[in-house]
Amino acid sequence: MSSRLSELLLKATGILLMLAALGFAVSKAPDRSLESLVPRWAPPPSDFVELDGLLVHYRDQGPSSDPVPLVLMHGTSASLHTWEGWATELSATRRVISFDLPGFGLTGPNADNDYSDARYVAFVRQLLARLGVGRAIVGGNSLGGEIAWQLALADPDRVAGLVLVDAAGFDFVPESLPLGFRIARIPVLREPMRWLLPRRAIEVSVLDVYGDPGKVSAALVDRYYELALREGNRVALMRRMDQLAPTPVGRLPEIKVPTLILWGGKDRLIPLRWGHEFEKAIPGSRLVVFPNLGHVPQEEDPTATLAALRDWLPQVAR
Repeated sequence: MSSRLSELLLKATGILLMLAALGFAVSKAPDRSLESLVPRWAPPPSDFVELDGLLVHYRDQGPSSDPVPLVLMHGTSASLHTWEGWATELSATRRVISFDLPGFGLTGPNADNDYSDARYVAFVRQLLARLGVGRAIVGGNSLGGEIAWQLALADPDRVAGLVLVDAAGFDFVPESLPLGFRIARIPVLREPMRWLLPRRAIEVSVLDVYGDPGKVSAALVDRYYELALREGNRVALMRRMDQLAPTPVGRLPEIKVPTLILWGGKDRLIPLRWGHEFEKAIPGSRLVVFPNLGHVPQEEDPTATLAALRDWLPQVAR
């Protein structure tokens, strides 16, 4: 090898190392403490309650006298903020309870790293008991919807009605999987995610689940990004991905309560065909499709989706 070639290789290696170091520096994202995140992401009416070793972030809004409150659960890597548009409007006349599930948002990870569906259902039952909720209309988006319908099977006396928003549960094949989820599923790639998390990776993931990319603002990406950095959340996401398992979808016909199914026609994570499957499986359910919305329609267009909810609510006895 000539000395000139050796020199060029050394320079190229040096440049690559510098770029790698720069990339590390730019992407380095240490965990953020709960205390550092609370001022921005848990202003009133946010509150916290100790439950099963967790400090649970929740919001309990509207008249406490409401005999059948609405309980709203977010999806994977989201938070209670996804329901703000609904909660603000509904709380004028209804009690609305939302919260960060274990492993996400400000609630953070549980001590035993159990993120199975059964554990989530048990957690919700405990939390509702702590908040004095007897019967409720239970709604959820994606993972939250999966927990909602399993809660209806596990504790039918507690669930007066179901609202499933692009709900998980069937063995679906995504048309497009958000980048963050893809990384969290691959052991070799995900380990650096404990320390590195480019904001752009979160932005791409949020863009992927919206029907209209123009609705993805910098503030919205900030929220998803900063809450992903909450201490323990990145490892919790990995554990959740490891614990994905078949669900009892064969029991869906056992659900007898009024059920509203809302679905984004541009959902590429859980495509619309699965909304039709829920409608076929749950007796008397109603499916409403929003052709231009994506996987989180309640967040992307609170007004349109809330109108469908309001039209359906009189079916549920209070």
